Amino acid sequence: MAAPARSGVWSETAGDPGAPLVVVVHGSMDRSAGLLRLSRRLDASHRVLRYDRRGYGRSADVGPPWTVDANIDDLEALLCTDTPEPAVLFGHSFGGNVALGLAARRPELVLAVVVYETPLSWLDWWPGNSAGAAAMAMDDPGDAAEAFMRRLVGDVVWERLPASKRAERRAEGAAMVAELADLRRIAPWDATCISAPVLALHGEHAGAHHRRAMTGMADMIAGCRSVMVSGAGHAGPHTNADDVAAAMSPLLASLSGDRVASAG
Repeated sequence: MAAPARSGVWSETAGDPGAPLVVVVHGSMDRSAGLLRLSRRLDASHRVLRYDRRGYGRSADVGPPWTVDANIDDLEALLCTDTPEPAVLFGHSFGGNVALGLAARRPELVLAVVVYETPLSWLDWWPGNSAGAAAMAMDDPGDAAEAFMRRLVGDVVWERLPASKRAERRAEGAAMVAELADLRRIAPWDATCISAPVLALHGEHAGAHHRRAMTGMADMIAGCRSVMVSGAGHAGPHTNADDVAAAMSPLLASLSGDRVASAG
């Protein structure tokens, strides 16, 4: 079922209405459709909520501000219905910082967090030649969005897109530039405030900076484990959805077991 959230962002929920809730949060220059494969692998045993973040896809007209805090506000609004419901949060790339930000802000709403190659751009060692940094160096947000997409999907894929789709993606450049700049400005979450278990995933073919971030997160956040997903790169949740879902499975199963025990 699709509906606008209280924040105005577009969202859709699938799966058994009585099952535990998982919310998937996409990265920069993506939209909820990019996590559809992963969502379908999870909704066999869970209810999955996916949404287009502000500035992207069907939420392209939401914002500014395009900041991490504003994105956390949107995620909080999705969960704070008339009967607030705790959920497992999955965040890909930038989306992981949104998930961790809500876990720090509203721990009672978060059962666990799974992040996949989430950038720690505010840290001194984060490279200045990442895809985001290279795009932000451009004067025009549309050019920045195109450069980011070309680097992620390749020139051939980009040029095969219909002109209307290329225009849509270029229009998302303003949100991308603003949110990535904000992520470099200040840490969006306090590790000491995160009490939920955290699973930090990276692909076998991850860039060195993403690998360092995900393995190092286990030292930053109490109760965090780091796991490698074989055969995957940065787009693992898109291209290797089965493997990412399998990596999440032990954590989800343990939470389901806890739920049954509590009900008993």
